[in-house]
Amino acid sequence: MFTGLIREVATVKSFVGSSLSIRATYKANIGDSIAVNGACLTVVKVNPDGFAVELSPESQKLLAIENYRNEVHIEPAMKMGDRFEGHIVQGHIDTVGTIKDIKNNGNSYDVFITVEKKFIPYIVPKGSITIDGVSLTVNDVNENSFRLTIIPHTMKETLFKNYRKGSRVNVETDMFARYVAHIINHQKSTSLSWDEVDRISANY
Repeated sequence: MFTGLIREVATVKSFVGSSLSIRATYKANIGDSIAVNGACLTVVKVNPDGFAVELSPESQKLLAIENYRNEVHIEPAMKMGDRFEGHIVQGHIDTVGTIKDIKNNGNSYDVFITVEKKFIPYIVPKGSITIDGVSLTVNDVNENSFRLTIIPHTMKETLFKNYRKGSRVNVETDMFARYVAHIINHQKSTSLSWDEVDRISANY
C-alpha cells in the first residue's frame, strides 16, 4: 500500500526490454515494492546508485510508458507504523488519461484530464485520485474528464512541471469508489441504501 506522497523524483538510467534501471538516493532491497509513476513494481536488482525493477509486457501496454524515461516519481510501500498521509493508494493503474488543458491561475494551476467514460463513475468530486503516483483531490467531474487544482509547490516539485497539453499520465481512481461500484453492480437487489454504502466504506 502507498499514500501518493512522492518520496523522490528519480532518474532513469536505462530501460531495455523489461528492465527499468533507476538512479535514486532511496536505498531499496531486493523484493521491495516501489510505486514508479504510480505503478507498483518489484525491485529485482540493487545497484550502488539505485535499483532496477521489471515491467511485464502487460504493464508496458497499460501504462503511459513514454513517461518512464528521464525522470520518474518513486514512492516505497508503507511500513507498519509509518505516518499515514495522502490517501490509500494500491499502485494498480486503472487507465491512462490525457491532459486536455493546464490553466495558470497565478496562485494555482487547473489541470483538466480526459479518460474513457467507463472510468468516470470511479472519479468522485472532492474525492481522491492518483496521477502518476501523486495523491490529488478531484475538484470537478464531467462526462469524460475531470479537473484538478495543483498548488505551485506540487507543480515545482513533481513531474507536473514537465506536462503539457496532450501528455499522457497514469491514473488510479479512488479505491472506495471502485469497491462500492463493484458491489452495487453485483447486488441481486436493485437498491442499496446510503446506510449500506456507509457500512461498506467503513469496512475498509
